[in-house]
Amino acid sequence: MDGGQSPQPRSGEYYVWLLIAALGLGVVLIFTAQGWWSWRPLIEAPWRVAIFSGFFFLASATRLKIDIQRQAYTISFAEIPFVVALFYIDPLTLLIARSIGPALADAYRRSPLQKAVFNVSIAAVAATIAAVIASGLGLASAAAPVSWVIAYAAIVPAAANSALLVLVAITLVQGVPARSEALRSIISTLFTAVLNTTLGILVLLVLEVSAWTVLLLIPVVVAVVFGYRGYTQFVRQQRRLGELYELTHAVGVARQAGTFVDELLTRTRKLLNAESATLWLPPRARHPELLLTARADDLGLLDRPATPHQFRRRALTDGVTVAVGPKLGDEDDRATLRDSRVKDLIVVPLRSGSAVIGCLEVADRLGDQERFRADDVRLLETLGAHAAVAVENSRLVDRLQFDAYHDVLTTLPNRRRMISALDEAMKVRAPGEVVAVLLFDVDGMRDVNDSLGHAAGDKLLAEVANRLVAAAPDGALVARVGGDEFCVLVRIANADAATALAAELRAMLQEPFSLGSLTLDVDTAVGIALHPDHGAEPETLLQRADVATWAARSASSAIRVFNLGLESRSVRRLGLAGDLRRGLENGEMEIYFQPKIAINGRGVAGVECLARWEHQVHGSVAPEDFITVAEHTGQMARLTDVVLRAGLRRCRQWDDEGRPLGVAVNLSPRTLGDPEFPQYIEELLREYDVPPERLTLEITEDGMVGETERPLPTLRRLHDMGVRLSVDDFGTGYSSLSYLRRLPVHEVKIDRSFVQGMATDPGDLAIVRAVVDLSRHFGFSVVAEGVESELTLSLLEEMHCDVGQGFLFSRPLPYERLETWFTAQTELETTPAGEVRRLRAVH
Repeated sequence: MDGGQSPQPRSGEYYVWLLIAALGLGVVLIFTAQGWWSWRPLIEAPWRVAIFSGFFFLASATRLKIDIQRQAYTISFAEIPFVVALFYIDPLTLLIARSIGPALADAYRRSPLQKAVFNVSIAAVAATIAAVIASGLGLASAAAPVSWVIAYAAIVPAAANSALLVLVAITLVQGVPARSEALRSIISTLFTAVLNTTLGILVLLVLEVSAWTVLLLIPVVVAVVFGYRGYTQFVRQQRRLGELYELTHAVGVARQAGTFVDELLTRTRKLLNAESATLWLPPRARHPELLLTARADDLGLLDRPATPHQFRRRALTDGVTVAVGPKLGDEDDRATLRDSRVKDLIVVPLRSGSAVIGCLEVADRLGDQERFRADDVRLLETLGAHAAVAVENSRLVDRLQFDAYHDVLTTLPNRRRMISALDEAMKVRAPGEVVAVLLFDVDGMRDVNDSLGHAAGDKLLAEVANRLVAAAPDGALVARVGGDEFCVLVRIANADAATALAAELRAMLQEPFSLGSLTLDVDTAVGIALHPDHGAEPETLLQRADVATWAARSASSAIRVFNLGLESRSVRRLGLAGDLRRGLENGEMEIYFQPKIAINGRGVAGVECLARWEHQVHGSVAPEDFITVAEHTGQMARLTDVVLRAGLRRCRQWDDEGRPLGVAVNLSPRTLGDPEFPQYIEELLREYDVPPERLTLEITEDGMVGETERPLPTLRRLHDMGVRLSVDDFGTGYSSLSYLRRLPVHEVKIDRSFVQGMATDPGDLAIVRAVVDLSRHFGFSVVAEGVESELTLSLLEEMHCDVGQGFLFSRPLPYERLETWFTAQTELETTPAGEVRRLRAVH
């Protein structure tokens, strides 16, 4: 029996590969337990491997073809040489020959790699099962009837197991098949295995020249006569299961490549051997109507099907399958088909839950078979179920992509979309134009929310968004980039023109807003930043527009264009650039450590390494200040190196002292764009002799998923090295756990803003609980930042959060004070796994 391909590269194929690996491991373990790794028979008679590999190759590649109606089926005779091999060669030779045969056959047929490997794995498992049973029961002479029983006992379960493995693989990628179909397939497999085993025994008897041969001819004849119809049905079902498997794989890949409808209709038409296949999806929400047809003699898709629309409308309205043909449907329907010069058709509704979202149709059966049959109806219904899921998944992906770049309340583009659009706009230089960012900060939103409620505040924001969209110039992009901040991106002549536009839009927003029976006056402060004058990076331009907006609050016109004089803190940061370089060179950067506590058991799970800088003139410099300076002056790599080396040095020291603690280090998102970074990490780990799993690299949520394609290669290489990856500050960006589970990460850190409020705010508590539950479901460890009370700790323990970090346990400490903390706040406890330090104070 042949396996197939997986429809989803990141899920289906992955689990099939896991199944293959498990089967291979099982074979190795069984052969080891049986002591069958003896190579002497192979060395003494290598020709046996060649001969029996050839037999198995011929049995797999040269199959008996049986034409049933329009389909061509094949019968494999692999069990015949299988029986002979059990009597004539040792288990290891059998395993090798049984694996080489189908491998050569798949190579000859140019089967996909996963399919070929899967076929080899189930052949190896079959050989192992048969060898174990035959060895356990003890094969005697081929002429002895007991040997026949043993042959059946060895071969038939092996064949049944192969059929079950194929069904398991199909289930992994497209769901559980119908019970009747699966049962029929297994029964047919058993029948075929018995028949072929009987033929194999006959071959043995011929070889032994035994008189018992005559007795075996009787069941063979009976089996052939009474089992032919069931056998052909088995072959038909088995082939269609494989084709369904391949179709779901192709549709899954095509959905990602944007050719989903083409792939679905083309393969559906071929699978049912139809002249045409049609998909109709009526308009729904944001999705327009789709009506496309694939025809046998036409390339591409057509938008004018030849079949009457009334049958599709009936399937959609009634939610039932419509089948019309020479022996299907009523006479009126057949007459309608004849008038349209259509021989027969099947239309199945596509369901999403209880709703019918469209229909899938095939028409005009080709080949020798002149009409569709009931099993074709069932097959198309199965295809329709898969197509409905694929359609909904495709729409869900579209929706997720839309949501990722749009604000939920106003449906305007969000900050991420604005950054992307700004980046694209800044790449195109137009003579006499600048790229202008106009940032509108709506005043008084807190008062509206406090006095009228958040529903009124949301309605007001939506009205502001509508007015900006209506009044913005053609070609401008309006986005909501913050709670009460809106941004207009536009190409314009100069700063004066941008100021005039800002004044015009602000005046429009000052007109009264009506909220029910209330009339509200709204004012805004507007900050303006221009490219290339005020920045060459999208984030920089937005940040400087924000600086100008704050300055505009105190300006008489409430509109300000950015200039360096407005950015006092930024000026200070610019002055820090040279000092930071000297500080890094002179070792002024001190590394603090904050303990991370395993909530279940209160053991010290590790520490997070945090950089601190005591400036000779300015005193303590906030981390956000010098980190920003490092990022904008190209010193981030040096700063990261200092923190990593300090952390790994302490990690090595603690390990030598019998305290195996892991260290966590924050990474700048830009680091993920460096293809040499994994090699650098590998060299550091080797230098300090620290196991990769002791190092956790924390990347902010937006940094990890903001530019999906750029960080993935670096993340995967780090993951493959064994380094733990953590999504820091989860919940503050725009991603979701369903997206993050496709990334090679191990840990999610819940942002402190949610953890600190969860003891008093039901909303924060619900968010934290949801993140913990979903993270555990997807296999992520969960770290809660900002644990500052025993009530918070108790709630986290109740929801089975893994690790806590916060002032309740300890503030970030320099190394000497951390050692004191270890001694004062923890006590040594002996466990079966060794000595562990647990907290004294928090219970």
